[in-house]
Amino acid sequence: MNREAQPPSAGAADAETQGEEAPSPPARTGSLAPLRHKTFRSIWIASLASNFGGMIQSVGAAWMMTSISGSADMVALVTASVTLPIMLLALLAGAAADNFDRRRIMLAAQTFMLLVSAALAVCAWLGWITPWFLLLFTFLIGCGSAFNGPAWQASVGEMVPRSDLPSAVALNSMAFNIARSLGPAIGGAIVAAVGAAAAFAVNAVSYFGLVAVLARWHPNRPERRLPRERMGGAMAAGIRYAAMSPAIGTVLGRALLFGFGASAVSALMPLIARDLIGGGALTYGLLLGAFGAGAVGGALATARLRAMATSEGIVRAACLAFAAAAAAAAFSSWLVVTMAALLAGGAAWVLALSTFNVTVQLSVPRWVVARALSLYQMAAFGGMAIGSWTWGMAAEAEGLPAALVEAAAVMAVCAALGLKLPLPRVGAANLDPRSGWVPPDTALDIEPRSGPVVITIEFRIREADIPEFMKAMAERRRIRRRAGARRWTLLRDLSDPEIWIERFHLPNWIEYIRHNSRITQADALATGRAWELHAGPDSPHIRRLIERHTDAPPDTVRPELSEPLTDARRFG
Repeated sequence: MNREAQPPSAGAADAETQGEEAPSPPARTGSLAPLRHKTFRSIWIASLASNFGGMIQSVGAAWMMTSISGSADMVALVTASVTLPIMLLALLAGAAADNFDRRRIMLAAQTFMLLVSAALAVCAWLGWITPWFLLLFTFLIGCGSAFNGPAWQASVGEMVPRSDLPSAVALNSMAFNIARSLGPAIGGAIVAAVGAAAAFAVNAVSYFGLVAVLARWHPNRPERRLPRERMGGAMAAGIRYAAMSPAIGTVLGRALLFGFGASAVSALMPLIARDLIGGGALTYGLLLGAFGAGAVGGALATARLRAMATSEGIVRAACLAFAAAAAAAAFSSWLVVTMAALLAGGAAWVLALSTFNVTVQLSVPRWVVARALSLYQMAAFGGMAIGSWTWGMAAEAEGLPAALVEAAAVMAVCAALGLKLPLPRVGAANLDPRSGWVPPDTALDIEPRSGPVVITIEFRIREADIPEFMKAMAERRRIRRRAGARRWTLLRDLSDPEIWIERFHLPNWIEYIRHNSRITQADALATGRAWELHAGPDSPHIRRLIERHTDAPPDTVRPELSEPLTDARRFG
């Protein structure tokens, strides 16, 4: 048949349907099931060791800032300097992870962070550290994290089966939070006994294991059939996909608001330890440990909770629990009470962020997954970076308890927002590439960069079917543009009003092929209603045209390819 997408079965579900999904069926595997996969297990263990070093370094940096600067906003900027690069660089990192070898990107990022950490240790040992110098080093470490994150998270989906992905994401959070549970106490002891320089040195050493594991890992990469996208175009494609996907936009907005409100507790925790409880570095480590222990518990409970509740239900409960934790920390002067509140806050933290992460991964096709994850990181960590600065200034101007109460109010708003913008359903849409499409033969010599290419598809629509046809074409427009089409228009013939023509442009022939390779099974189902409404005796007629200027040389006809396309190759 002469069509650019296989027609759907009647009543096919929209790939972007939003709202409450039914609770997932009980998981057949437990929360630790992804560790059965050797590659994931090896990298996870090495990452755990690196996370320990990172937490020890964070304690050293935060406590050193309280020693060399008594300003609350400067202390909060230590957290902001790590998260800000993620907001600034994550999209570039995601585009690189979708176009280049993810293992090499992770290896380069880890090596860079090792060298920066070592330089920070040396400078601290020599007494060269100033507040802004310390922020520079933490900013550079954040740059390494920004490039490592999308590559690592996108690789998880290739290391474990789809059914284990939610547990694998939760295990990644658990690895960080196991380190958060024990690392801060160790870091506090190291800082108290030896000084911050030793904490920075321990962090530098912790990268060696992960670098070694990545150097030995040689994954099987599928053969690349299309040339790599240019980085600018790849970044634009990621933004365009998110902008044309209401489901992804909802996740990004909720993640940004959650990160903004939740950042208050982590950014102000050194001040909570010092001013509200009256402790020192060890107290700060204990508070971080309680927060991390709660996060570990939340990660272990992820599989069970996903079997019992919807994603939206989990996120709403997490927002309210975190609001309660922030409010309790604001009014408590007792270490035990504050630790109990932070235990609940840590569980809420990992449950919300891992749910956002899994929702993004299961809502986009593989060709754009790293870019979608990078946009999620930009939203969540951008919210954290802005929040860290905001709550630091609020604590400076209004007092620490007031800042924490205001952050709790933000978290309550994030929960209430779910009534209007619930998280989308995940897992129902088939995001595999549509089957059967092959690049068509042409009667003219076409090079990969030949273009622009213009596609027209001619439909015959009865007058009574026009309202439904217009609705179907609005969905086609969104999906076409999301996959890279430009200048999409819908035309009606003035001499024969039943004739409607869909028209869109691609920059060149290779982008035309790339566009069609991005159309998923779910896209074909969601947009195929237009084909069902076609009333002509044959299938809608497709023309593939190439723009030519009047002063350009004539195209060369290849006689062997000048016959009409076969039915098997007419897809658009």
